[in-house]
Amino acid sequence: MLEALISSKTRIKLLLRLFLNPEAKAYLRGLADEFGESTNSVRLELNRFEEAGMLSSEHEGNKKVFKANSSYPLFTEIRKILLKHTGLQEIVERVIEELGDLNQVYLTGDLAMGRQSDIVSLILVGDPDRNYLLELIGRAEELVGKKIQYLVYSREEAKSLDLDEEKNLLLWHE
Repeated sequence: MLEALISSKTRIKLLLRLFLNPEAKAYLRGLADEFGESTNSVRLELNRFEEAGMLSSEHEGNKKVFKANSSYPLFTEIRKILLKHTGLQEIVERVIEELGDLNQVYLTGDLAMGRQSDIVSLILVGDPDRNYLLELIGRAEELVGKKIQYLVYSREEAKSLDLDEEKNLLLWHE
């Protein structure tokens, strides 16, 4: 879907990498290695996004580190498009709607870091109906064409977890 709107594959990868998890930071060489692209093509797109105000940057040592600019006027809309593109929005809405006692849903793994993946990894906090959860996960996998793995933690267990916002994306909370 995005490929029809945006012709640059590097641009799409950068949007996914930086806008799905706005707390994630990345630097030029790391992105080029991750994407298997030349540093010049990644630099060109990073500069365009930064000039447009979509990204902010800061220096950490000798590296220029980029991050999505959450105050960019179209930030929320771009993020919604990316969530729809990955199928995450449908999964979250469907699961939360009918599960019962649920407090938080986190996205973890590659998708939380803005990388492409055929696996959606979720952490659910609360006490959902586990039989119904299995049924919903099966239907959601068919809907989005991705494998969904999940962990369920009680509120007390979740307090002891390190849910670092750079590696885990809070998708929903009550």
